[in-house]
Amino acid sequence: MAKITASVYTSHVPAIGAALDLGKSGEPYWQPVFKGYDYSKQWLKDNPPDVIFLVYNDHATAFSLEMIPTFAIGTAAEFTPADEGWGPRPVPKVIGHPELAAHIAQSVIQQDFDLTIVNRMDVDHGLTVPLSLMCGQPQAWPCPVIPFAVNVVQYPVPSGRRCFELGKAIRKAVESFDKPLKVQIWGTGGMSHQLQGPRAGLINKEFDNAFLDQLIADPEALASKPHIDYVREAGSEGIELVMWLIARGAMSDVAGGPAPKVAHRFYHVPASNTAVGHLILENK
Repeated sequence: MAKITASVYTSHVPAIGAALDLGKSGEPYWQPVFKGYDYSKQWLKDNPPDVIFLVYNDHATAFSLEMIPTFAIGTAAEFTPADEGWGPRPVPKVIGHPELAAHIAQSVIQQDFDLTIVNRMDVDHGLTVPLSLMCGQPQAWPCPVIPFAVNVVQYPVPSGRRCFELGKAIRKAVESFDKPLKVQIWGTGGMSHQLQGPRAGLINKEFDNAFLDQLIADPEALASKPHIDYVREAGSEGIELVMWLIARGAMSDVAGGPAPKVAHRFYHVPASNTAVGHLILENK
């Protein structure tokens, strides 16, 4: 049977992708950001998954205000990097896993979660920047990736509790797949940031680190945090952190297993006008 071996959490700041693509990763400003992922790159090589289930949000590329699915799973065989206004990122095409994606969709929908099935879509920096941070600049990504897009752009957005429960459903779906695949689930976005209005540039280190503490030790309680707390404390775009709860809800301890091992934790300010958070949890 398939199993979830680990969860990875990371910001997906678009400027990080630009810095890497333009050869600026060695500049003094960017060095501390990329150094925080040195361990993670080696960890991924030492713990290679067969499939990555990557939770992210689309930034008005595949979807627009004309159509906004709350939860959308990519079931295609491949996904092209999106042109977000300045050309596609020079990164490899994303290879999907249609068989596992279709199985997860079937299982999760039967568990009463309404998913949008997407058989064709481009993937933007929300998905490709995490892959770049964890993999560097390879000729091909190390394994198939199942994109899972969450609406955290246009209200109403799903609650943290809904996301956490969805993670539980995804774990059940993966574990009912009848091939021995090692699956990692990645939650991306955040941490605290606001891109517009009087509070543009807001970063809240205390909130971010308290979120990481609780994500590790008490995700059940964290799932009850209301939207207004994210917006007030972490900025208008801080709501992206609910996507991390999908990945956390898929871990074994939530279903009665042992607590996960914290393999790596990293936090840095600033990267562009946001905070960068990163965490790796291993199932025991």
